[in-house]
Amino acid sequence: MRVHKLTFAALAVVAGLSLTACQNDDAGAGQSDSSSAPAASSGSNASSSGGSSDSGSAEQGGAKASTGTSSGGSSSGGTGTAAGTGTGSDANAKVSKCRTDELEITAKDNTIDGDPDRTVVVELTNGGGRDCTISGYAGVDLKTNAGSLSAKRTGQQATSTILKNGKSIAFPVNYPFNKSGGSGVRITGLVVTPPNETKSVTLNWPGAATLPVTDGSGSSVTVGPVGSAGQGG
Repeated sequence: MRVHKLTFAALAVVAGLSLTACQNDDAGAGQSDSSSAPAASSGSNASSSGGSSDSGSAEQGGAKASTGTSSGGSSSGGTGTAAGTGTGSDANAKVSKCRTDELEITAKDNTIDGDPDRTVVVELTNGGGRDCTISGYAGVDLKTNAGSLSAKRTGQQATSTILKNGKSIAFPVNYPFNKSGGSGVRITGLVVTPPNETKSVTLNWPGAATLPVTDGSGSSVTVGPVGSAGQGG
């Protein structure tokens, strides 16, 4: 029994030592965790400090960006002003198109002997009391005893012109004339619609009295662009 008691006592001592060692290990671990906590706190402070620095940089960066935007806006404004000045100096930007009611429209024969076709020149005179812009093709229709006949465009390049008050510009109308000796197609009038307008003016026809009767394969009536007056455009 004494031997057993000694054995139990020895085991108890060993168990106690083991428990103490475990407690010491736990305490050490606790101290290690505790000591690491300030380090984490320090890291947090560092992070906080870093965040503050980043915030400052962002604010400074924002201020710089704002300054840059302001500078850019000022520069853009200057450019806009310059562009506005350029537009203001462009004469075409200030001149409106010529209206039918502002134009005195006349027509006269302008045929040259020996030409296979004949020519009537239509003249547009600006009487509106202001300068105006005119360009393109006028609408031209011949009134005949067989109905209305529309002139075809020649396809020449049209240019824009500032028509000064009191000045004139013209375009040609070329047409075949009746050489057969027969009655042909009688022309009774000329209808002119200025370029980019819808209001027309009817004039007396100053050219040959009749057109030849054709099956549609002969010469057609053609009109040149405004500014191309003259025989054959």
